[in-house]
Amino acid sequence: MLDYASLAAVARIVRDGSFERAATSLGVTTSAISQRVRALEERLGTVLIVRGQPCKATELGRRLCAHFERVSLLEDELITDLPDLSSLSRQAPTIRIAVNADSLAAWFLPAAAAFYGATGALVDLVKDREELTAEYLRRGEVFAAVTSDQTPIQGCKRSALGALRYVATATPEFVDRWFAEGVNEASLSTAPMLRFDPRDRLQSRWLGKGAGLDFTAPTHFISSPHGYVEASLLGMGWGMNPLELVRDHLSEGRLVELTPGRYIDIDLYWHWARVGGRLLDELTEKVRQRAGKSLIPPKRS
Repeated sequence: MLDYASLAAVARIVRDGSFERAATSLGVTTSAISQRVRALEERLGTVLIVRGQPCKATELGRRLCAHFERVSLLEDELITDLPDLSSLSRQAPTIRIAVNADSLAAWFLPAAAAFYGATGALVDLVKDREELTAEYLRRGEVFAAVTSDQTPIQGCKRSALGALRYVATATPEFVDRWFAEGVNEASLSTAPMLRFDPRDRLQSRWLGKGAGLDFTAPTHFISSPHGYVEASLLGMGWGMNPLELVRDHLSEGRLVELTPGRYIDIDLYWHWARVGGRLLDELTEKVRQRAGKSLIPPKRS
């Protein structure tokens, strides 16, 4: 049998990034948490944590952390179901979820809030690009993920959520200045542009040029969805904004579409671990409900 007190120490160190912060979280001394980890590593004959700033788990360490998190969820469910166990000390469970930045800004947080309100469970949101979030689930680092990757993941379920729609927007003043002669190759090569980061290819897709387009226009990189919207409103450039974030700005005239009716839809999927009990089922319900209100309905096959 594994020593779950030691596993708890490993999982907390990986989550908090250091032995000191993990010790504070668990209410023990740094020496005590170090001894637990060392004892488990010696018993298993391998290193579980790569010491550093921050500390990171080895491959085996990641798998053990995922196992511990799953067991913790099932234990919490058992304590809830059995009144005779109600005297046991119980902390609010934490569900770790990978989600892309635009979903987090545009629609996901109300789902997380509804889940917390219904269950009291906490969430730990890991942010990455929509094409990369599924990898966190494949590695066992999260229980669920919002992703553009529809590839099935072993041990997980999948549900189509709908599409996050993006529109090319700018202020009316910006359009008057830079696109007075229309939106064309010449104007697009000189008008300042907004991109989330160097990997952001939404502009390429909107222009129909493919992912290999070499942008020559002056470019601001703004890796914050709300900051990106604010930069648009300040007239810093044109960019691809989630419609859900700029709908009011468009209706009130603060922003306009460069080419009305032309948009990019990014299909999103919800993957979640099969071994997660009722908490993951409840979370899935809240995510689906919110996606149904905020996203473009999924295409029927």
